[in-house]
Amino acid sequence: MKRSLFGRFWPNATAVLLVAFFAFPVYWMFATAFKKTPDIVADTPVWIPLEPTTQHFKSAFDADNFWTFVANSFTVTLLAVIFSLMIALAASFALARMKFKGRRGFIIGFMIAQMAPWEVMVISIYFIVRDADMLNSLIPLTIFYMVMILPFTLLTLRGFVAAVPRELEEAAMVDGCSRRQAFIKVIFPLLAPGLMSTSMFGFITAWNEFPMVLVLNKQVEYQTLPLWLSGFQSVFGNDWGATMAASSLFAIPVLLLFLYLQRGAVSGLSDGAVKG
Repeated sequence: MKRSLFGRFWPNATAVLLVAFFAFPVYWMFATAFKKTPDIVADTPVWIPLEPTTQHFKSAFDADNFWTFVANSFTVTLLAVIFSLMIALAASFALARMKFKGRRGFIIGFMIAQMAPWEVMVISIYFIVRDADMLNSLIPLTIFYMVMILPFTLLTLRGFVAAVPRELEEAAMVDGCSRRQAFIKVIFPLLAPGLMSTSMFGFITAWNEFPMVLVLNKQVEYQTLPLWLSGFQSVFGNDWGATMAASSLFAIPVLLLFLYLQRGAVSGLSDGAVKG
């Protein structure tokens, strides 16, 4: 009995410590955003803002071109996720259900692409975009963000498609459905966990991307929130409250998406990794 209690204590204690370690910076960021400036610079840390203020958020909202950056970030991120899902759905079905020459090499190529560090290719991407006369545009960002998240999306969804029994698809086709209708009516509804996990991964990847937009888009009206956040402190100096408010605003969409999708996304990542 003692050994059993001891065996349960350490995993739980370790989990609590890890949660506290990773959650505390997020809490401190949001707490600092609501503190008054004297509490932020006080020698004694103020753990809980007893008199919260929203002035720092107002400073962030009133920053030049803030809403332009918000619109740009949501535009390129959502379009990249949607396009990658559309392509990956069709490609994952082909890889999981159809036999064709070069199939194994195609899968290996996507695995290699997933491991490739995109940062080292930024310069070559810059030359491609420059030669196409598409610098300072949201179109190249959308395309390359889609390409960045496509390998993971494809390989994960392939596992889910492969896990759906062929008999279900064949039964639908016997009942009069075409192959496309069988995919839409039978396979697609069963891919919800995979779609949630890949959507969340793609959104976070594209939302946080910094080097590519830094190199490709020099004009302010075509930049995104990561660049805005990097230059926010240089605009407001040592106003740490405004800086933390800006960081909080940048993190809120990701946190909300994770809270909404986290249960299905976690199961989706694990299932897609072991099936197919």
